[in-house]
Amino acid sequence: MQSQYIAQNKDRFLSELFEILRIPSISADKAFLGDLRKTAEYVRDKMIAAGAENVVLEETAGNPIVYGDKIFDPSLPTVLVYGHYDVQPSVPDELWTTPAFEPTVRDGKIYARGACDDKGQMYMHLKAFETMMQTNSLACNVKFMIEGEEEVGSTNLGIYVVTNKEKLKADVILISDTGMIANDIPSIDVGLRGLSYVEVEVTGPNRDLHSGVYGGAVANPINILCTMIASMHDENRHITIPGFYDDVNVISEADRKALNSAPFILENYTKDLEIEDVMGEKGYTTLERTGIRPTFEVNGIWGGYIGEGAKTVLPSKAYAKISMRLIPNQKSAAITKLFSDYFISIAPKGVKVKVTPHHGGEAAITPTDSIAFKAASKAIEATYGKAPIPTFGGGSIPIVALFEKELGVKTVLMGFGLDSDAIHSPNEHYGLFNYYKGIETIPYFYKYFAEMMK
Repeated sequence: MQSQYIAQNKDRFLSELFEILRIPSISADKAFLGDLRKTAEYVRDKMIAAGAENVVLEETAGNPIVYGDKIFDPSLPTVLVYGHYDVQPSVPDELWTTPAFEPTVRDGKIYARGACDDKGQMYMHLKAFETMMQTNSLACNVKFMIEGEEEVGSTNLGIYVVTNKEKLKADVILISDTGMIANDIPSIDVGLRGLSYVEVEVTGPNRDLHSGVYGGAVANPINILCTMIASMHDENRHITIPGFYDDVNVISEADRKALNSAPFILENYTKDLEIEDVMGEKGYTTLERTGIRPTFEVNGIWGGYIGEGAKTVLPSKAYAKISMRLIPNQKSAAITKLFSDYFISIAPKGVKVKVTPHHGGEAAITPTDSIAFKAASKAIEATYGKAPIPTFGGGSIPIVALFEKELGVKTVLMGFGLDSDAIHSPNEHYGLFNYYKGIETIPYFYKYFAEMMK
């Protein structure tokens, strides 16, 4: 009955997703606060329509959290579903083939900002819940917590979780904000890296200067910033911040072998990215570099004149945004301080350096021997026809570690995206296959989780 209901309503399910994708809910820019609230209200209304009860917009110091639940039998296990309705900025907009907030289907894929991360994956859960309600097959109690600040650190969600522990009490947390190896090679992430995100500002002279009059005699903040950033890696792409690796666990050879057993073809990887070769920390494979090793990356850099034509200035200031992905045992606050102290210390006297921390979070590990993981694995096998491979995700969902700390509950990361979905990039997309397959698979998780918890 579930598959029949999904087939009968698949056009509506897609139309509704398009409606939410059209709203530019960009949490990094205060100009979009109205759109964020509009998106939250849309999620609230669709949650009610799907059959949830006690649905409210929980107000925070930032964007509202959408909460709803369906507790029909306290003796049954409870699933807490987490997702987010905010999205990354769409810039540079000129690189999108079709506008970022005008969802378009091409070659079986939905192109729009948030299509995969995370509106498309979050909305699968509402439609799966609706399907279970309409077919009288909901096997667990369910609680929804959909936030609007994941892309900027989830600060207010953290406060909400700490102050609502009883309300959020559950047996497992279910999240679809990750991906799979491929549509014919299903997988489940069993680990996420932590994050330290900072912005740096390098100031030289008190104003922009004529590069002919002052060039060569005064420190150029852009040149200095580039030199400082370049010094963050040595010739082996090892991060040079003193103490950076002190708390890094050395993974066993057996675990490394298991990780590298996942299907990976380097030629396909480089072809997809249109690069000639990969680059990373010496002594580690690509799968290890993106899953079990910490990283240091510049996410944006700017300063001086960047308009059309020429303007010969020696800039007063230069800026960069930097992210460091962390692995278990590394603490985001400690790494942020290590970086800040070191970056300031290596600045030459001709400039001043300011480091502004933005947000961070801790790494998380999901045990593969838990009932919840086994239920997710069995659910995916039921719809994909093969058991999923456990993998380590390179991204970060900082709130996962907080869930475990404050609620005492582990998370299952049952994502349906692909690495090639271009999340955070122009032309982000999400396969129609993946969207509908997620809606089909999620009810199986409820079914198997309830059966295994008896």
